[in-house]
Formats: sequence, C-alpha cells, structure tokens
Amino acid sequence: MAERAARYVIIGNGIAGSVAARRLREFDRACRVSLLTDEPYPLYNRVRLPHYLKGMISREEVFMRSAEEEKARGIDFLAETTVSAVHAQEKFVECADGRRLPFDRLLIATGGRPRRLSVPGAQGPGVFTYQYLDDVNAMRELLPNARRAMVVGGSLIGYELVAAFREWNLETTWLIRGPHFMHRQIDAEAGALVSRIAQRHGVKVIYGEEVAEMQRANGSVSEARTTGGRTISCDLVGVAVGLKKNIDFLQGSTIALNEGVLTDEHLVTSHPDVYAAGDVAEFNDLVVGQRSLLGTWHNASLQGELVAKNMLGAQLVFKAVPIYSNPLFDSRIKVIGITSQSDRSLESLVKNEPDQGRYLRLFFRGAQLVGAVIIGKIDYHLRVALMKYMLTGEHVPNKQHLIATQSHTV
Repeated sequence: MAERAARYVIIGNGIAGSVAARRLREFDRACRVSLLTDEPYPLYNRVRLPHYLKGMISREEVFMRSAEEEKARGIDFLAETTVSAVHAQEKFVECADGRRLPFDRLLIATGGRPRRLSVPGAQGPGVFTYQYLDDVNAMRELLPNARRAMVVGGSLIGYELVAAFREWNLETTWLIRGPHFMHRQIDAEAGALVSRIAQRHGVKVIYGEEVAEMQRANGSVSEARTTGGRTISCDLVGVAVGLKKNIDFLQGSTIALNEGVLTDEHLVTSHPDVYAAGDVAEFNDLVVGQRSLLGTWHNASLQGELVAKNMLGAQLVFKAVPIYSNPLFDSRIKVIGITSQSDRSLESLVKNEPDQGRYLRLFFRGAQLVGAVIIGKIDYHLRVALMKYMLTGEHVPNKQHLIATQSHTV
C-alpha cells in the first residue's frame, strides 16, 4: 500500500508563507501544500507599496506571483479564506466557511494588521491604515484630488506616509504623540535631526498631541481636532500607530501565545507539528539572547526558507540580525538589531553630527553590542564591524573607541 503524501497547511500568503510553500514543493514533490490568505490576491511585494503609493510604479508591478503560477507549482492557493480556529491536537484547520483542512504539519505566517484610530469620526472614508494592498488602492483613488493630508504616528511607517503625501504635493501635517520621532529608539537630538529633514521638505510636525476627534462634511473627512486644542484641516488621513499580530484565531488553542506566536530557535511552537514564521513569530533569538519579533521583509523571507526545511525534518536554527532601513526624503535611517524599545535596560552611546545630517547610536548589553540606529551614511568598515559584533556576540573591547574612531562617509 502506497504511503500517503504529506499534507502541509500554511496560513498567510506573505513572503514567509509563500517562500515556505514553494520550498516544500521543491524539496518534496509528492507533498500537498495548501496556502491560505484572507486577501483576494496572490503574493505581492509590501516593500514596493511606498513606490506604488507615490505613483512611481503601477499596481501590476507590485505583484510577485499569480494564482496560476502557484497552481503550476502544485500549490493549492486558497484566496479569501479566513481561518477561525486551529485544532492542533486533532490536526485540522477550521475555516470560517465551515471547511476543515487536515494537516500533518502547519505553518502560521499571518503577520500583523494595523491598529486603527478609535476616536469619534475616524471610521469611514478618508482615514486609512497602511499595510495591505487594498489600503494603498483606496488612498490612490483619493490622492489626485486631495489637497491636505495628515499623518498620525511617529514610526517608520508614518515617515513613509509623510513622504508619499509630499510626493503628491499635498499640504502635510504630521501628528506625533511622543516628544519626537521614534522616541523609544532615538534620543531628542536625533529626533530634532529627523524633524529638520521633514520640515525642509515642507512637512509641519506637531509633537505631544493626539487626535481627539475627526470632523466630517458630507461624509468626507474635513478636519481633525487634537488633544492640544488644535484644528487641522485635512481631506486625507494616514494612520501609523502600530501593528497587532494576527493571532486572534489562535485564542483558546493549545498554541502558546504572547504578543505573537511563541517559538523556539527552530521556529517550532508549543506543538511539535505547528510552526510560525515571519512577523507573527516571537522566537527564541540566539543573536540577542531574548525573544524577538522581526518585522522585516528580508527576515521573513529567510524564516520562510528555513522553516520549510524544518517542517521536512531538519533542525536548523534561525540566526539573523534584523535590519530596518527607510528613506527619510534625501536621507536614510537604519535600525539594526534591538534597541531600548524592546529592552529599556540597554546601555547606549551616541555620536551626533547634526551639521552633517548624521547620527549614530549603539546599544549594548554589558560588553555585547546588540543594536544600532543610524541616520545618514556611515563608513563601510563600521557597518561591517557592527554586523560582525552583533552576529557573533563577540564582546566589544572598547565601546568608546568603536563609536569615536569610525567615521561617517559624506
């Protein structure tokens, strides 16, 4: 009697889930792979969404795969399929439409969804989050006729929205609750540098205030009132106030959860046949010595590659240094490793060169370098040294020397 083909179910069609699906089919041509997404689309490149939002590329150029390509590779691609529960012990996934999909091994790669404004008037046309293709499609429809925009949230996503709205030549106000941009990762001096870059490109920046309510005229957004008593005219609002991991469907299951899905360094969850990868995986990070959530496209792709091999029986360990890199109009910010946002006990050293538009902050746990924030360009040799120290865990013999003697490039 022939042995039954292995059944793999993957929840989430982002880069982690999609890469894992393809690798499973490449390494085991007899296996059955079901790839589920609650969106109507096959894989698209979220890294290219800012370019699409700015009008630099077409909608078609955002897509990386088609449903036909997935089928040709032997992947059962199930779009617009919402999972309502995972029954790990019984080994099946329950869908909202009543279908039950049995599995031998399951991958959870559901990523996160944007938090929304909950103030009066925020629900309805003109107020957008920024994570999915549908978000950008909806903004693109309004942008050609918009005049004034507001961005809420002092994050990297917030900066992407600000830059996109200015690309459309909108009068743009940026409302940030904290004392400055990314206030948990960078200090006031770096925050001032980021403000100057934004203001130089025509952005009005307001700190220490939140949206109290949105006003509408004929159903459309017309203005925002802040907790500081300001009134901001706007006909388009972008919201960037953080992400919530997509784990609601796992509540009440036997899968261990925290902010994300808890895994070991092999990306295995509390159930030996259930794995997690991508933004939703809260894994045992051997590089920095703590549990980590990595919200980058590159790391999600790497995890997709590794987890497919482990689902097939390997015992590979995921080790990588997370790197977030975003343009700041004519400058750039990089966040490498972990910062005081995830561990407030970290020691930090700063090199600030505001006249040159450059800033460097290094984060240490004892003598171990665990993170860095960089604004502007840095010397190649410094970049190599930082990555080496973080990836190997080698102690830095002289912290002051590391930050003082390495020079930035012009």
